Amino acid sequence: MLGEVPVPAQLSPEDVRLAVRAVVVHAAEEWPAGPLCRNDGATYPCRLHRWGRRVLAAHGLNERQIDALVRHGNPFVHVPFPFTVNSSAPARTPAAYPPRTPAGHPVRGQAAARVVAPGARPAVRPAGPGRPVAPPATAPRWPRAS
Repeated sequence: MLGEVPVPAQLSPEDVRLAVRAVVVHAAEEWPAGPLCRNDGATYPCRLHRWGRRVLAAHGLNERQIDALVRHGNPFVHVPFPFTVNSSAPARTPAAYPPRTPAGHPVRGQAAARVVAPGARPAVRPAGPGRPVAPPATAPRWPRAS
């Protein structure tokens, strides 16, 4: 019988991407005999699913977050590298972001040169009947456990 797949000593972004893919692709599928690996039919959890969970846990994700990745079902979902739950990095201020059009494209020319006084809010046009309003860009790029 084969042993466990070893977790790399130093995790790279590629290791994390492969681990996300392993836990999603090798997720459980219910059968009359019990849960089996969706990919290869082995008893769940298979070696690759266990390896992926260990790598993601070493990367800093907890069990609820890993389960949320599996439920999400996208093997190409982005997990930030390095992953920090409570980052001590300074928050980016709105001034650190380049100005963008409502479609999300960078603003060029004289419109980019407009400066809003600190503490003042820029004027926002109300959405008309033909203008969809985009959701705020604060949503996470990967699913969170609830």
